[in-house]
Amino acid sequence: MDATTYAVDLAKHVFQVHWVDPASGEIHRKKLSRAKLSEFFAQLQPARIVMEACGGAHHWARRLVAMGHEPELLPAKQVRAFVRGNKDDAADARAIWVAASHEDIRRVPIKSCDQQAIQSLHRIRSHWITTQTATVNMLRGLMYEFGVVLPQGRHAGLRVLAERRAQFNESLPELMVRLVDELQRTLKEIAHNIEVAEGEIAAVQKSSETAKALRQIPGVGVLGATALAAVLGDGKAWRNGREFAASLGLSPGHQGTGGKVRMGGITKRGDPYLRTLLISGAHAVAISKSRTEWFTKILERRPTNVAAVAWANKTARTAWALIRHGRAYDASWKASAPVAA
Repeated sequence: MDATTYAVDLAKHVFQVHWVDPASGEIHRKKLSRAKLSEFFAQLQPARIVMEACGGAHHWARRLVAMGHEPELLPAKQVRAFVRGNKDDAADARAIWVAASHEDIRRVPIKSCDQQAIQSLHRIRSHWITTQTATVNMLRGLMYEFGVVLPQGRHAGLRVLAERRAQFNESLPELMVRLVDELQRTLKEIAHNIEVAEGEIAAVQKSSETAKALRQIPGVGVLGATALAAVLGDGKAWRNGREFAASLGLSPGHQGTGGKVRMGGITKRGDPYLRTLLISGAHAVAISKSRTEWFTKILERRPTNVAAVAWANKTARTAWALIRHGRAYDASWKASAPVAA
């Protein structure tokens, strides 16, 4: 393989490539159009190509793998520290090249098309739920301007609006009546879109052996199982379950100076959506009668939210172990200490 490392600053139309000749030390910079980028790398010997993990990065990584290259994706937040001087495409490409020499920067796993498709499905569902909440809040605020106060909660508010619609219309102008009708139709369409998305997620869970295995973990539902399956892949991107849980921001952060280290709250790094699903599932386990003795003991001595995060951390580690080692979930399984040589 070629010893040269190429850094690519990705964009929609114009790409910047930065590399240094390992023999002469000569610095090269090249600006390429989208059509020319594939052609440029197709003519090269297999090499190491580094990019930021931004929009389109996984697509380009898959294309480069097909050409025989070894692409690497770096977290954009950590690359930013290496930008020197004014920020432009050339400076960004140089920063990516410099950051690539730091082995302590964790590489982002390259996702397959199926993984990204499942994640897109989850993002669409989240979008419609956010839109639904915003629409209900707007409807509630507009009605309040005419003296109509709807009860808290989406279901309760819409139910009262439907039951007392004739009474409310008496205090509303004709234009406002039409606007409320339109908002109610919009909410029905959004509810249908959410139902379709959830049906697709359920179908993915039934067809995926990985999601089926993860579904057996307490606190992991259909959403959590499919989202975990999409993020984990084969699990090889993480050395152990502890590293995977830390990548989701479920491990405590710390600050230290002068030899004194103070532990803080969780780091909240990584995917906030998946972290939310795991913690929500942990809260469901906390109020269930089937929770484990381990969880019960934590709840006895720690606040519920702290215990829920601890269970979410344990769930992330368990999920990694099941996928990485191809095992089925066993509630009675206990880790054994390594045997000394």
